[in-house]
Amino acid sequence: MTVRVKICGITDPVAFDTAVEAGADWVGFNFFPPSPRAVTPAQAAALSGRLDGGPARVGLFVDPTDALIASVLDAVPLQVLQVYGGGVDPGRLRDRFGLPVWRPVGISGPADLPRGGLGADALLLEAKPPADATRPGGNAVAFDWTILRGWTAPGPWLLAGGLTAGNVAEAIRVTGAPAVDVSSGVEQEKGRKDPALIRAFIRRAKAAATG
Repeated sequence: MTVRVKICGITDPVAFDTAVEAGADWVGFNFFPPSPRAVTPAQAAALSGRLDGGPARVGLFVDPTDALIASVLDAVPLQVLQVYGGGVDPGRLRDRFGLPVWRPVGISGPADLPRGGLGADALLLEAKPPADATRPGGNAVAFDWTILRGWTAPGPWLLAGGLTAGNVAEAIRVTGAPAVDVSSGVEQEKGRKDPALIRAFIRRAKAAATG
């Protein structure tokens, strides 16, 4: 089975077009203002509107209110909600908005590996953020992938955090990840995607499934 790929934190037309042309399965828009990859609903709508169809659009939110999610959906159709926050209830959000909900899980050791689906439609495994982190997520750091050996996934999941075009094939080999998610790992400068790195990441991730 070919590994699926999400390019997250799309902020400009070149990055969006490149991800589409290179075969991304999902493109992600970040609606968390402190992030250097944050976009407004209007900006996301303009980017997404460059193509009818194509990769599924994923919206990244951090401790969002229902009103915020609703305002984004009024501007840009999304196919997935990726939601950070300790108080997140994926089932309630799914019922409220009629969309699948992905729940990120921070990993620092075997004890952090989820044994259940936590009510989400998919889990996104990434490094637990350091104590002084100002943003959730992998923060461009990879956790020890070998701890996934012997782990039985409770449902669909993606591997994220610290992935690059240079290590994604090894990450897939070690973890058996069915899908991968990258943001800063395909950037030459913070918040700005590099087309060559996007192409290389997608090519190597998808080749890893058959290699």
